[in-house]
Amino acid sequence: MSRTALIENVTAMLEDAGFLVSDRCAVRPKSFDVAVRRDEDLLLLKILGNVDALDAATGAEMRRLGEYLEATPMVIGIRTRDEELKPGVVYFRHGVPVINPDTAYELFIEGMPPLIYAAPGGLYVSLDGDLLADEREERGWSLGRLATELGVSRRTVSKYEDGMNASIEVAIQLEELFDEPFSSPVDVLEGADDVRDADPTPSAPDADPDDEHVVHVLTSAGFTVHPTARAPFKAVSEDEDDPVTRLLTGHSTFTPAAKKRARIMSSIGEVAHTRSVYFTEEEESRESVDGTAIVSCEELAEVDDPEAIRELIRDRAAAPSEA
Repeated sequence: MSRTALIENVTAMLEDAGFLVSDRCAVRPKSFDVAVRRDEDLLLLKILGNVDALDAATGAEMRRLGEYLEATPMVIGIRTRDEELKPGVVYFRHGVPVINPDTAYELFIEGMPPLIYAAPGGLYVSLDGDLLADEREERGWSLGRLATELGVSRRTVSKYEDGMNASIEVAIQLEELFDEPFSSPVDVLEGADDVRDADPTPSAPDADPDDEHVVHVLTSAGFTVHPTARAPFKAVSEDEDDPVTRLLTGHSTFTPAAKKRARIMSSIGEVAHTRSVYFTEEEESRESVDGTAIVSCEELAEVDDPEAIRELIRDRAAAPSEA
């Protein structure tokens, strides 16, 4: 299956599941293919045949964007170089959770989250330690008795009951011993933070030197500007007076390619509940493109009142959709 067909199949499935799906980010560079939202769940999705194509820089960008936009970065893919991705298993690439299309279908259509995740050494599950302790005590078994049944140390059983994750083989043994499942779902929609290493969000890249005057003006107007490296927009800007108000910002001469970016930014903004603004190096007769505000740098230079800059953007940019 071609990557284009895979993306079309996955986005059609998400639409069937009730997600609002943005236009595909058919520009370069790009860290994600589509933004999708259902209720409060906003996802930034990369859809790949071979998930090894996700490099460290793209993974870092997806995680940064996830923090800036309060979204979950996620990869849906089919295989690695060595094997097919197993259904019902969450994998990780550079801190980003990865699932195959069958797992995505079970999660988004059937409401069945995965129970298993892959980590160095094999497949693991997150155990409900309190339930395990209750069942062991109700049966009258000591830690040592359960340890003997499982073929592990007493200390290991104690760690399971304290919340340590277990191999899938141990999880199966426990279910057979007690006729009770102890596995907790992997919360993929929260980035699977409960099972992956809690690495800090990678540091933001420096702003493009060509964008410094735009960054300066936005900062002066009370926005915190987060530069991007691999997104269809140059930055995500947060209003310091209203942190939930965000702008997707672009900047360049207004070529046909820039116009295409402005349209994509508008579509992403509709899904992510943000405004979007594109700063141009020349005067433009139009004030917006599909809801993305168009503001020339000359106009920007003539406005020295921070509130006037905000008002200019508000007047021209489509308001964020209501959650």
